[in-house]
Order: sequence, then structure tokens, then C-alpha cells
Amino acid sequence: MRKVRKLFTGMLVVLLPFAPLHAAGIDREHAAPDFTLKSLKDRNLSLKEFRGQVVMINFWATWCGPCRQEMPALNALYEKYRSAGFVLLGINVDSETANAAQMVSKLKATYPILFDTDKRASVLYQVSAMPTTVLIDRDGKVRYIQKGYVAGIENKYQTQIRELLKE
Repeated sequence: MRKVRKLFTGMLVVLLPFAPLHAAGIDREHAAPDFTLKSLKDRNLSLKEFRGQVVMINFWATWCGPCRQEMPALNALYEKYRSAGFVLLGINVDSETANAAQMVSKLKATYPILFDTDKRASVLYQVSAMPTTVLIDRDGKVRYIQKGYVAGIENKYQTQIRELLKE
């Protein structure tokens, strides 16, 4: 019995990042919660500004190794699809912004970086893992969510982005 429980627990850890959207507490087909956050460029940005585009929100932290690993792949997706109506918003959840700004510069991320220092957006999206990535369709509805990072996930993201851009 102990071996079965250990195996089951291990399977949950592996499968948890692929849990259905409703398990994350955000309902599919409902509007993505709006937020306004300060950007790295010292300008406030709101999610509602991007209505009509496919939006990916990526919650990340400087202390998160997988976040650093994922950022270049996300940047490549942003560069590839931004002219087609795709927006990527990187939301840093650190309390201090200086380290995040240095990391963005070092990794040469070109997509908009926002700061959630008071964790309001993180609470709205029930972020419980780093990184957490949310894909929102042109109508502003949450369509996909990914908690955690798995090597090669950018291929899945690309398929989802293409699907949403075609709608």
C-alpha cells in the first residue's frame, strides 16, 4: 500500500502542471480578471488595453530557476507572433524590482515586463506555482493555464497561440 501511495503522489507531482483549467480556480469561458501594473518602462499597463489580441501572461520570479530557463523561449514566441496580434506580459512577483530589471536585461527579454509587488494580480489569478502562464483569447477569456515549467512546453504554447490567433 505504501508503494502505491508513493507512486500515486509522484504521478500527481508530474501531472499537476497539466491540471484542467477549472482546477486552478479560474473558470474557462469567463473574462480574465483585469489588472493595472507598473511596467519596466515606468508606464502603467492594464490587461484591458490588449482586448482583441491573444494575450499570454507569464508570472515569474527572480529566484525561480525554471522561470529563467523559460524566458528566452517565451521571448522567441513573442517575437515570432507579435505582428499577428499576440502579446506577452511578463509579470514579476518579487517585492523589489531591481533584481527583476537586471534579469530582464541579462536575458534580453523584449516583451513588456510588469511588476506585481503587492501580489494583487497574483491573487486574482490564484498563482500557486512559479512560473504560471495564462493564455487569454481575443475576447478576453481565459483559455489555457500552465503551472510550473516543463522542458519543451514552448511547443505546446506555440500550438495554443496559433489556435487562438486563428479564431
